[in-house]
Amino acid sequence: MKPSLPKGTRDFTPEVFAKRKYIFNVIENVFKNHGYKAIETPAVENLKTLTGKYGEEGDRLIFKILNSGDYLNKIEGSELSSIDSKKLTPKISEKALRYDLTIPFARFVVMNRNEITFPFKRYQIQPVWRADRPQKGRYREFYQCDVDVIGSNSVLNEVDLIQIIDEVFAELKIPVSIHVNHRKVLDGILAELNLKDNTNAVLIALDKLDKIGLEKVKEELSDRIDSNTIGLLFDKIGAIENGGIDSISAEKGNQGKEELNKIFGQFKGDNKLSKNNDLLFDIKLARGLDYYTGTIIEVKAKDVEMGSICGGGRYDDLTGVFGLKDVSGVGVSFGADRIYDVLSSMDSFKDVKLYSSKVMFVNFGEATLAQINKCMSELRKNDVSCELYPDEAKMKKQFSYANTNNIPYVISVGDEELKSSKAKLKDMNEGTEETIAFDDLVKRFSNG
Repeated sequence: MKPSLPKGTRDFTPEVFAKRKYIFNVIENVFKNHGYKAIETPAVENLKTLTGKYGEEGDRLIFKILNSGDYLNKIEGSELSSIDSKKLTPKISEKALRYDLTIPFARFVVMNRNEITFPFKRYQIQPVWRADRPQKGRYREFYQCDVDVIGSNSVLNEVDLIQIIDEVFAELKIPVSIHVNHRKVLDGILAELNLKDNTNAVLIALDKLDKIGLEKVKEELSDRIDSNTIGLLFDKIGAIENGGIDSISAEKGNQGKEELNKIFGQFKGDNKLSKNNDLLFDIKLARGLDYYTGTIIEVKAKDVEMGSICGGGRYDDLTGVFGLKDVSGVGVSFGADRIYDVLSSMDSFKDVKLYSSKVMFVNFGEATLAQINKCMSELRKNDVSCELYPDEAKMKKQFSYANTNNIPYVISVGDEELKSSKAKLKDMNEGTEETIAFDDLVKRFSNG
């Protein structure tokens, strides 16, 4: 059988893993510095937990898991012949792979509300799965790095998240533009045009502006909305785009306008973002997911065409569907895989070193193993990573292995070294060699 991978999934070599680990470490350190705590949730959720939260398009992209055993055993022949997947799916699939980390987090909060303290600040770094069409920057299995605070209505939480975004991308040296809008502003515009019943369709279409362009979006909306109303919609959006936050006049958008002014007001004077990052009000930003109700945020790299590399927003009652009403939250999600692609395009991984042992011991055979194992044990107790080449091979092969794996030091303990209780230590980078007593090895490497 020829080995292969499902489309949209990847293996990671040690070199790639080291680069990805660098991204995760940067993001996690910033999360911790802002006081967020880590949690994990299962990869598999009940299907009913996930469906109905992402809109029709999102629901189609959920990876369903067939029930174990004979999953068609309880299905009538007439149900199979009707070819109605919506009715059939819940009967043959009760579980699914998580689509994102936000809905599982809402479920977690409700189930653990007596064990956590509100406002609850959490971060979560785990893979998610979407049955999407694989393309550049879009995978079927990918990692999200989420950071949320739930149980607080304060817009200072949005401010904190924007600061987190700024710090992460400044540390990664990716210049970004942070786009911010507010769902209540968009709701106000739609209410003025009597488009409330078409809210989801309009938001999903707006979300595609960058991907398919204005004319295609108008064409998509024309199935539901007359051309005159579509024209008025984009006239209003254009007027606000030109006039900024202060030009928002929709009565129902006033709360959004006030909150946006508070958020942007926190980034004036000495509190500006890092010099390479911009904070922008973007009235065309929609974030198509159903559960957003307030501030929405999306981040794009300035120098690489990649789409959104981070995004999120406020959700006022996401826990309500699980029985815990009126608990507001806000969060953002960093797309680690897209960030990796951006850094690769910028050739920014030069300083990321592949993790390897610091020391390799040459294998001279059985007679030297006891002393080598003793030396390695002492080194490891003192956090000096080391390994023994497993085979009694030619010296050239063993040194070549150390070189290929970026192991900076090679120690030789042969018969002569056993007699003198001193090892030969070779610095692979400098090409120099020294003799050192077995008892001084720990001190030598503790000093670098």
